[in-house]
Amino acid sequence: MKLNTNELPFPPPPAAVEAIRAAAGERLNRYPDPTGLAFRQAAADRLGLEPDWILPGNGSDEILTLLIRTFCRSADSGGDGGGDLIVSPHPTYTLYRTLAEIQNCPFEAVPLNGDWSWNWERVEAVKQRARLFFVPVPNSPSGTVWPAETLERLIPDDGLLILDGAYADFEDGRLGLDLLNGPHGDRIVLTRTLSKSYGLAGLRMGFAAARPEVIAAMAKVKDSYNCDTLALAGGAAALRDADWLDETVRTVLAERERLTDGLTALGFDVQPSGGNFVFCTHPDGQHSARFDMLKERRILVRYFAFKAWPDGTPDGLRITVGTPAETDALLTALESFAV
Repeated sequence: MKLNTNELPFPPPPAAVEAIRAAAGERLNRYPDPTGLAFRQAAADRLGLEPDWILPGNGSDEILTLLIRTFCRSADSGGDGGGDLIVSPHPTYTLYRTLAEIQNCPFEAVPLNGDWSWNWERVEAVKQRARLFFVPVPNSPSGTVWPAETLERLIPDDGLLILDGAYADFEDGRLGLDLLNGPHGDRIVLTRTLSKSYGLAGLRMGFAAARPEVIAAMAKVKDSYNCDTLALAGGAAALRDADWLDETVRTVLAERERLTDGLTALGFDVQPSGGNFVFCTHPDGQHSARFDMLKERRILVRYFAFKAWPDGTPDGLRITVGTPAETDALLTALESFAV
């Protein structure tokens, strides 16, 4: 039972599957559209933008890589200062640090307060030096959703704020759009993936939304055919099926509430979450032991042990929202745990 990678427990939109089948029978002998125009139009319509504000990517992880390659100088690029600084909060998605290291760019993490709020003294110490500031909304592993006025304070003095919306559809699919359309929108980039809310993790499809000049700069750096024909077709069809998404999100949120209530009844402290997962801790601190017990029963959740987080919990469990049957099995296993 896989509750550790925040995948959707349901099949993707039928319209996406049909579009993939149709594309597979038509023109796989030809290269895909290098600009992904049909997908860009579908993504733009979803967010109320124009297609030249959209850049498709091979999952949103490729978009994160393109941002660094486009806008950051590496430490060995020959310029002054040892490269452009990349920043993210801590704890959060660890890929930000990894991508910075791959591109040989300096990286700094800003430790959050123990309640997952921002320490503004720490933020100000790095914001003026940051070229890219990666912030997931909602955050992972906590599920924290910071309000727009908080996010606006994170915009670097001379750089870009990247609002990574991998889980945005479970809170508000328009998260970050007010900032993108606001007076500082030229320093905002939104990223989205179809791996989570659309159930298309196996397809690898995502995109960036930003001002046209930012998108144009990134387009110069991407590979010619970075998204294949099947992904473009399936992704566009999924984005157009708003009714399917709305119903799926409602189902996930209802099960998230049931999971939260069940964990709370077992004595866990559960963080409020805007994602398709919850982060929880138990007063006895036996998170690693519970993780091992669940793994022995073939129930996979994510165990986090946090380093260099002076104000926060030392560890905890992140659990993906699954089907009702999976929630029942998980709660039954946790109820049987004996310290």
